[in-house]
Amino acid sequence: MMIQTRTFTVEKGNSDKVVERFSAPGALEEMEGLIDISVSVNKKSKEHEEVLVLIRWESEEAWKNWEKSDAHIQGHRNSRGQEKPAFILGVNVNMYDVKTVKNGKASSTEA
Repeated sequence: MMIQTRTFTVEKGNSDKVVERFSAPGALEEMEGLIDISVSVNKKSKEHEEVLVLIRWESEEAWKNWEKSDAHIQGHRNSRGQEKPAFILGVNVNMYDVKTVKNGKASSTEA
């Protein structure tokens, strides 16, 4: 499993705009190999807010298929030349190769 994280640092009061963007229907959730997308907000800081987007893939190959897909490439073409919104102070992207997963009691294997 591969996990991609995108941490957006945004001006106070603007996290809902990033949440809305990643909550809207799109081509990403139609990709084979996508497990899920989680969007979380950390409002602890007095100066700014953080939005963490966690995207889980079945494999690195599934993620690579998304990266080279027509939908992904077209999305970047469509946004080329556009300035990022002023309320976004920064974005940090990371990729993780999951080595182990331990299920808790709330995780069910039954349908």
